[in-house]
Amino acid sequence: MNEHTIRNVVIVGGGTAGWMAAAAFARFLNNGVTKVTLVESEEIGTVGVGEATIPPLITFNRMLGINENEFVAATQGSFKLGIEFVNWGAVGERYFHPFGSHGHDLEGVHFHQLYLRERKRRVMEDISAWSMSAVAAAHGRYARPGPEAGFPLSQLFYAFHFDAGLYARFLRAYAERGGVQRVEGRITGVNQRAEDGFVQSVTLASGQTIEGELFIDCSGFRGLLIEGALNSGYEDWTHWLPADRAIALPTTYQGQPDPFTRATAHAKGWQWRIPLQHRMGNGIVYSSKFMDDDEALATLQANLEGEPLAEPRRLAFTTGRRKLTWNANVVSMGLASGFIEPLESTSIHFVQSGIAKLIALFPDRRFNPVERDEYNRQMRDMFEDVRDFIILHYNATRRDDSDFWRYCRTMTIPDSLARRVALWKAKGRLFREGYEVFATTSWVAAMLGQGIVPDDYEPAVDALDEERVAQALEQMRTAILDVAGRLPTHAEFIARTCAAQGPAPKPPLPEFVF
Repeated sequence: MNEHTIRNVVIVGGGTAGWMAAAAFARFLNNGVTKVTLVESEEIGTVGVGEATIPPLITFNRMLGINENEFVAATQGSFKLGIEFVNWGAVGERYFHPFGSHGHDLEGVHFHQLYLRERKRRVMEDISAWSMSAVAAAHGRYARPGPEAGFPLSQLFYAFHFDAGLYARFLRAYAERGGVQRVEGRITGVNQRAEDGFVQSVTLASGQTIEGELFIDCSGFRGLLIEGALNSGYEDWTHWLPADRAIALPTTYQGQPDPFTRATAHAKGWQWRIPLQHRMGNGIVYSSKFMDDDEALATLQANLEGEPLAEPRRLAFTTGRRKLTWNANVVSMGLASGFIEPLESTSIHFVQSGIAKLIALFPDRRFNPVERDEYNRQMRDMFEDVRDFIILHYNATRRDDSDFWRYCRTMTIPDSLARRVALWKAKGRLFREGYEVFATTSWVAAMLGQGIVPDDYEPAVDALDEERVAQALEQMRTAILDVAGRLPTHAEFIARTCAAQGPAPKPPLPEFVF
């Protein structure tokens, strides 16, 4: 420790984002000096950021020393091997975006390049037949690969579906055991230093003042500190991602939970389907410019499985990001830092990544601007990369059955995405080094799944013998199919290892779950 070490960290807001930050700080700032306080109010509902996740959350939980089976049971969770997309390229089409990889490379040549050459020579199965996660998902199978697993089981990557309210409760217990102090109260005032605008304290409705040196803004869309106090600005991406409304409606369901999320495109929006142990999470995402709330609700209700368990919950949002994620001594996380709709289940990852980057660039009381600027750069790059991947799903459609899809199909896309699509169309090239969220497999799945087939493949493929490559691809495919058929069903695995005990408790806070 030294004289500049931060002594007081204040997290404004609970929910998933706030308690993820609190749990991480309890683990990594446990230096005997730094105190962490979380302020939240039971009067204010939270917007849960995620019932579906992506694989990096496994790393977050492991870093905290969380037992995975206990976590899944406590959150009524299930396992997720990827996302099935229905009606996105055209009505009646479907494809699977798997976690993990497609096959494996040969002599330094990417698997998808081998596949592209083979499909020019003969009729090929969909590329998902070479994904361990996709084939297991198609058969309703799941098992957790052990550390010594070989090909192809080693390529089964997974994430989770869970109740976001229960996850926040689980992390709250962890954080409080680690010394985080929770203060109940509604913030009525933000007090700043006159000379530089740094936040000094927040005042509660009770009159209590909470002082801090570093503030983490997890106050949701309103951005109480990052925007309300510091006027950081917001970059609106609605012209690329026009959806600005959502309705959630959980239902009962029968049978075993599928080990994947489903995203079904309708005429003027899309519907999510997320199976948990105790219910099905459903919702519709749409643009108020192309569909009103009543039509959206009717569309959702007409496509539900099971009986509703609650009243419909509505949310309005603006897709985009905060221009400064870290401003002065305030770091925004979760919805306070920005929002990209839930199509690829990235909301929780933005929180997790923001926490990891902050710990790596953690300031002292001098607040060196180079640390702040690097944090903002890294967060901006991640937001924009994810933005481009989501835009691809909309823009690559061939649908022409509504004004909504015609707009998405013909809109001007960011230059960064246009360059990536052009490189892919020419020879199937993708350059993903340095990007942390969506690797080559993700882009290949979306491009081919929505009908963007390259004109050619990389010349390096022709240096490999055609018959040898064909034989290798067939061996990979049959090995994956064989192993998938021998895995337990998803329901059997949950029952054996991580079944929730008793009925699901009600979330401690009203949550709108994304």
